[in-house]
Amino acid sequence: MARLDHLRGHRALRIGRYSMGCHVYHVSTSTHLRQPLFNDFRAARAVVRCLNNPASLGQAELLAWVVMPDHAHLLLQLGEFGSLPHVVNRLKGTSARAANLTLGRVGPVWQRAFHDHMLREEEDLETVGRYIVANPLRAGLVSRISDYPHWDAVWL
Repeated sequence: MARLDHLRGHRALRIGRYSMGCHVYHVSTSTHLRQPLFNDFRAARAVVRCLNNPASLGQAELLAWVVMPDHAHLLLQLGEFGSLPHVVNRLKGTSARAANLTLGRVGPVWQRAFHDHMLREEEDLETVGRYIVANPLRAGLVSRISDYPHWDAVWL
């Protein structure tokens, strides 16, 4: 048996994990050091443009998402040959470049790790999507979701 003592942090968590094409995942990722970079409207909109750009997604489809000041939640469905780490890393890379350019800064925007949950058959997509886009309400950023500009869902 190979020893895995040298793997720490998020790398150790990914061992034995794999993504399944055509399945739906709830993904959350935080900014580097939980910096509230997206309190800057322009930076948040730069990320939104990347989320809305099909080239950033490959074969995946975003069903719902929200960009919070220091993290983001995504509900995405992989394509037939999709790899969740590949899609998330592509989104994080393109959005980090766009946010850094907008903010006139260099350096990491996102933490390297991300959390994911593959939805089961009994989980309702719309319910999970509504939970995701309601994050600004629960965080007390707005009193109505329509007042928060950095979210979208295919159902709403």
